[in-house]
Amino acid sequence: MKIIFIALAGLSLGAWALSQIVSQRSSAAQTGKSAVNSQSAFACSRLALTAEQRKRHFEELTPALFKLNTGVRELSDGYEFEFPANPQTFQLVSEWAIQERVCCPFFDIDLRLDREGGPLWLRLTGREGVKQFIKAEFRPEWFGRL
Repeated sequence: MKIIFIALAGLSLGAWALSQIVSQRSSAAQTGKSAVNSQSAFACSRLALTAEQRKRHFEELTPALFKLNTGVRELSDGYEFEFPANPQTFQLVSEWAIQERVCCPFFDIDLRLDREGGPLWLRLTGREGVKQFIKAEFRPEWFGRL
């Protein structure tokens, strides 16, 4: 009898938990928002990186990429930055992109190598407001080539 009571209590608790999840998802679907995924604020979370990563990202990688940048294209939802397509630059841009994804999770980040020996492109885009964030937060010199 005791085992049946414990089993019924467990089933009841499980059913209640499931009903709560379904209710949250249903409510979120009606409002157009995800119950699981929320949008991050437009703010760079430097503390998302370790002290060593912050130093590397902001004091080494970003200045190096600024010097290597050979052009920029304005997009409807962000920007593309052009770089030489050599292995060293690709490694730097890739490392920067991985770290940037941690501190600025609202970016869509794409790396592209154009065919026939063309350039390397770093594309930063995202939801409404990302383009303005990039323009405000990146060094103005990055945009002198527009």
